[in-house]
Amino acid sequence: MASSLASSKQAELLKTWNKYRGVDLRSELAMSNSCVGFLGKKRTLSKHLSFADLTTPSGDIIQVCSNGEVQKDAHADFRQIPAFSPVIINTRVPNADEQGRDSSGKTTVYLDDIRALNSVPKELIVTSETVFPQTKRHLQIRFHPEIQARLEFRSWLKNVLHQGLMDKGFTDIETPTLFKSTPEGAREFLVPTRQRGTAYALTQSPQQYKQVLMASGISRYMQWARCYRDEDSRADRQPEFSQLDMEWAFAGAETVRQDVNDIIMKALTTLKPACYQDIRGGRIPMVRNIPVTEDSESKTAHQFTTLTFAECISSYGSDKPDLRIPGRIHAIKDIEPYQTFVGMITHLENPTIEAFSFRLNDVSPEESRQFVMSFMDNLPSELGENPEGKPQVLIFDSRKPLCGFSSIGFEYEPLIDHIAEGEDLNDGDLVIFQARETPNGQYCSGSTKIGDLRTALWKALIEQGYMPKPRNGDAGSLQFVWVTEFPMFKPTEENEPGQEGAAGIAASHHPFTAPLSEKDLEVLFTNPLDAKSAAYDLVLNGVEIGGGSVRNHIADVQDFIMRDVLQMADKRIADFAHLFEVLRAGCPPHAGFALGFDRLVALMTDTSTVRDVIAFPKTMKGEDAFVKSPSKITDAQLAPYGLQLRRSK
Repeated sequence: MASSLASSKQAELLKTWNKYRGVDLRSELAMSNSCVGFLGKKRTLSKHLSFADLTTPSGDIIQVCSNGEVQKDAHADFRQIPAFSPVIINTRVPNADEQGRDSSGKTTVYLDDIRALNSVPKELIVTSETVFPQTKRHLQIRFHPEIQARLEFRSWLKNVLHQGLMDKGFTDIETPTLFKSTPEGAREFLVPTRQRGTAYALTQSPQQYKQVLMASGISRYMQWARCYRDEDSRADRQPEFSQLDMEWAFAGAETVRQDVNDIIMKALTTLKPACYQDIRGGRIPMVRNIPVTEDSESKTAHQFTTLTFAECISSYGSDKPDLRIPGRIHAIKDIEPYQTFVGMITHLENPTIEAFSFRLNDVSPEESRQFVMSFMDNLPSELGENPEGKPQVLIFDSRKPLCGFSSIGFEYEPLIDHIAEGEDLNDGDLVIFQARETPNGQYCSGSTKIGDLRTALWKALIEQGYMPKPRNGDAGSLQFVWVTEFPMFKPTEENEPGQEGAAGIAASHHPFTAPLSEKDLEVLFTNPLDAKSAAYDLVLNGVEIGGGSVRNHIADVQDFIMRDVLQMADKRIADFAHLFEVLRAGCPPHAGFALGFDRLVALMTDTSTVRDVIAFPKTMKGEDAFVKSPSKITDAQLAPYGLQLRRSK
């Protein structure tokens, strides 16, 4: 009985093998007029005539014509094979009637023979609106055209950036992923070893290795680095991500920024508006539409601006300014004439009052009022319940006394003219005020409440259709900003690993960043929170896509920052002994930069989440819904590492 079952199973497997046997593209296509690809849905014109699209491995779509009057058997097979099946077809020369009949304008081949290369689920239903869940990632990639388009663009962009660095003399060097635990600022993933009591840490970045390379005679280093940080997931973050990592010896910030600008512009100047296609709510550059040569005329669509951290905070309320948002924030330098109005919006004794204006698209004061009421009712608590004072939104209304600004007083005109930057306001336009505590010394936080409010209000107005936003690929759609002169340190925040020092402060970027100047080094002795660093970030449309700095190449300065400024423990400083040895071995001045490649691709392909540009992303919980990771671990798996699970009480 068992022998009979085995024999039956063998026969069935051999039958399936022969039915769906594989093909080698090179040998099959060289021997005959063959095509391979995925068969689309059939369009039946009559009993003997059917059509279907075939998506080839190169992404081209060709039309397959099956004529039962010419090839009866092949036509019967064609009609039986389910849509979305992988197939190989042999083609033939069309007869005179067929040539005269085809008016579709598509590239058409005529079926001589067809064979399916695998089965497909009978319950598979695909339409242009079908959305597959994350657990079916293979179907998402195959049938969601926007995902394929973004992945193809990611590959194209990676190649362009890589070639740009090769042309500048960079050396591509891979550094280890298994590193050691060091307090660089983010939470690490630990990898236990079979040497009991020891563990690797997955690299947060190749930061220390690339600094070592600078002392090793590698003058320009780059790599496409995989990085790992155990952070709470956000739309623009993943526990593992890709960055284009770079370091320059004998160079400073200007060289870094210019080289990064060059390689990015090499890609941008190739992209024309005609390259873009609207797919499922996103405007995505299609690789097949990108010309081989650059187009200098398209540079106006993509702009690079350089601002200091202080300028960003004062003018945009954020160290990640989005220059697509019109206008700027303006501080009211003399609040004395407006004390009554100031008293209405804050109880602070010495407030800084800031304001900005938005001009809307032919919106009546009544419509603006309804929108503002709804917007304010739905503000997040950190903005709507701000203890420094709630935001005050005034609406220009020519029918009202003082055009709707009576709460400011009769002296409103010069103030409104200052906020509106000299441009006339129209009915329905908005003027927004916000108070904040005047900082003592250097402002160290990444944004102000009015900056957060401005961004949220702009997005809400766009969604309502009250303000315009440039389409992806159009002029002004990609606004790059270099942000410089960051505070070197900031107060430590709860649940932030920082550098584990006892000083109550943490490096704003990382502890290897050099002071901006000799003056800032001197300030470290008296008030580190007032010192500026030689760090710089690259921001695109309000999102940080990269960061870097001039490094501490002098060992004594690095030791001073860790030991005296951050007050790190001797044991923790000892974790960097390898780096100090390198710095003392004639390490040249050097600077670096890391480009967050996932974020860059996401923004350039019109999506707010990096999950849309990663083939197999993690969820907001850090889980891979497709392969179902992370998985449960057992005592047997832990035993070789000398570990065991703590039992819950």
